[in-house]
Amino acid sequence: MGLFSFIKNAGAKVFGIGKTEAEEAAEAAEAKLKAEAAAAASLQETVADLQLQVENLNIHIAGDTATISGMAYNQATKEKVVLVVGNSNGIATVDDQMTVEHVEPEAQFHTVISGDTLGKIAKKYYGNAMKYPEIFEANKPMLTHPDKIYPGQVLRIPALN
Repeated sequence: MGLFSFIKNAGAKVFGIGKTEAEEAAEAAEAKLKAEAAAAASLQETVADLQLQVENLNIHIAGDTATISGMAYNQATKEKVVLVVGNSNGIATVDDQMTVEHVEPEAQFHTVISGDTLGKIAKKYYGNAMKYPEIFEANKPMLTHPDKIYPGQVLRIPALN
């Protein structure tokens, strides 16, 4: 006996057993598209569950990029939808194509780092740590408690009136 060399995946072609690399790649691509569509549908359901007012909301995911379209009630709602989608597992970039019914000033965004608290963030942006409730309220319903923020999370920092 000895070592025999074969053409990889020839058995699938010759005997009809298994799948060719092209068939496996096509199935993997189809599974990826289905998973992206399911993730987009889940995010749309989450936005609806959070009672964020967006007409004709459409979320499309391709790889780690989500594209969002529709008409948000106001700027705050638009930014909250971007945060819901962007703070989701697997999403690195959000392409915001939404329009706004009631225009208002845009908020800033802050990515939480280890050791951050809403008080520290308020001090940085507003000069007053006691303004942390403004940030908490601006990020409801995604935030349920002022002490429950985590590194990597992106928060809305609205302009003070």
